[in-house]
Amino acid sequence: MSVPAAFDYHSAKSVDEAIALLQQYGDDAKVLAGGHSLIPSMKLRLAQPAHLVDLGKISGLSYIREESGAVAVGAMTTYTTIEHSDVLRRYFALLPEGVAMIGDQQVRNRGTLGGSIAHSDPAADLPGIVQALKADILVQGPNGVRTVKADDFFMGMFETALQPDEIVTEIRFAIPAARTGSAYMKLANKASHYAVTGCAAVVTLDGDGTCSSASVVITGASEKATRANAVEADLVGKKLDEATVAAAAAHAADGLALLGDIHGSKEYRAQMSAVMARRAILRAAERI
Repeated sequence: MSVPAAFDYHSAKSVDEAIALLQQYGDDAKVLAGGHSLIPSMKLRLAQPAHLVDLGKISGLSYIREESGAVAVGAMTTYTTIEHSDVLRRYFALLPEGVAMIGDQQVRNRGTLGGSIAHSDPAADLPGIVQALKADILVQGPNGVRTVKADDFFMGMFETALQPDEIVTEIRFAIPAARTGSAYMKLANKASHYAVTGCAAVVTLDGDGTCSSASVVITGASEKATRANAVEADLVGKKLDEATVAAAAAHAADGLALLGDIHGSKEYRAQMSAVMARRAILRAAERI
């Protein structure tokens, strides 16, 4: 089946209108952002919402702004806009680097940052990247705006901290300390470009080259993007030579409930998670 089930289409003109529609239709409604995850699911009838609430006509949700020690990105900002942003390239190399690996140009022209993180696909690139950057995710509902830490936002496979009547409006990234580098590496499925496993890494080095801070997140290998606490602990306080990084990266899959499927066994994902972590950490350090 390649035709979606019948649904009513609603083009919201404001965030408040979108929220009101979500309140009105409850579990029967789905939010449409770029549509590159939801629409294929609907065509396969894996998702059958009775009501589709389109955010595409809402002004003011697509922007990249540097303000108050942070860079704010509107939820409807496309991957292509992110990929070519000088501000994001300056502070957060892994973000434009990561979106450049998503799908093809047509997908990047339509896909949005907010849509990807709200979908919370375990094989997607952006959930791990926003976690590694320790982003704040602003969500709006009938009770106003609240901020959710990225580490608290992703609850499981296709599951987030969003309530049914809330939408993501902004993702805010704190400008990093001096001598900070970041990188994203993944083993991609050749057909879909989704991550079989991947690693987003952010490291900060002291003047003598000692790692003072590390943020490392593994994606694709388990049911959600997951912080690699053991890897981070092994990096801090050390100089990031190849041997040190390899020893730390060997713990990339520690504590993960690894997935095994036609794209890779649990054992393969564990091994390749370590490889991707080593490569991402070394590249992040090289960029400082």
